[in-house]
Amino acid sequence: MRKIHVIGIGAGDPDQLTLQAVRALRSTDVFFILDKGEVKADLTGLRRDMLDAHVEAGTYRVVEARDPERDRRAGGDAYSPAVGDWRSARADIYERLITEELGAEQTGAFLVWGDPSLYDSTLAILEEVLERGAVAFEYDVVPGISSVSALVARHRTGLNRVGRPVQITTGRRLAEGFPEGVDDVVVMLDAHQTFRKYADEDVDIYWGAYIGTPDEILVSGPIAEAAPRIERLRAEARERKGWIMDTYLLRRRPRD
Repeated sequence: MRKIHVIGIGAGDPDQLTLQAVRALRSTDVFFILDKGEVKADLTGLRRDMLDAHVEAGTYRVVEARDPERDRRAGGDAYSPAVGDWRSARADIYERLITEELGAEQTGAFLVWGDPSLYDSTLAILEEVLERGAVAFEYDVVPGISSVSALVARHRTGLNRVGRPVQITTGRRLAEGFPEGVDDVVVMLDAHQTFRKYADEDVDIYWGAYIGTPDEILVSGPIAEAAPRIERLRAEARERKGWIMDTYLLRRRPRD
């Protein structure tokens, strides 16, 4: 039976790998990496750096495939179908890689940024491959340090306050308003800097981009003061690298 490890590799720092992740890396015969193109080539490079740091050379193979493009213009009712189409296209690639590149008794691995359970599609895609029935395998999941955990650690703050809930959401949802009854909100997948909507409210922001990598950028403070700096740094970083991965925590100040 083929076996697959889905390994959370943290937010980018090779030192963030857990001991469990390192053991999984060292038991892997073939690593599957989806190439996102020249613009994001450093993401592939970071994965290879982690393998160089933790796995003996010559004991494994790396197989790369081009990641399918997703229709990022789709919005509204078209958003979910567009994501579904993209996941199915990825499932086609996963199925081919596992069938053609992994021996019947070998172990393969997908290296997932952050934690595989948080805003990542790898587990759902593997389930789709299994449901198709063309190739059989078993898989396990190794949790990783998410960008959310890394963000609050780098800002030396907590994710929640005593007796208060915290919610993780997307920029698309934040645009609809703060979740009811929640004053601490982590926002991921926000390409439109939705935090600017709250510049006139008593809300602090803890923002980070490229967390855990040498390019890491951190900004915190009241949104009214921090937003212009974040916008400038974000635009400069995107121009320099061609892409950006950022997340942030919004924290509403206590009401009198």
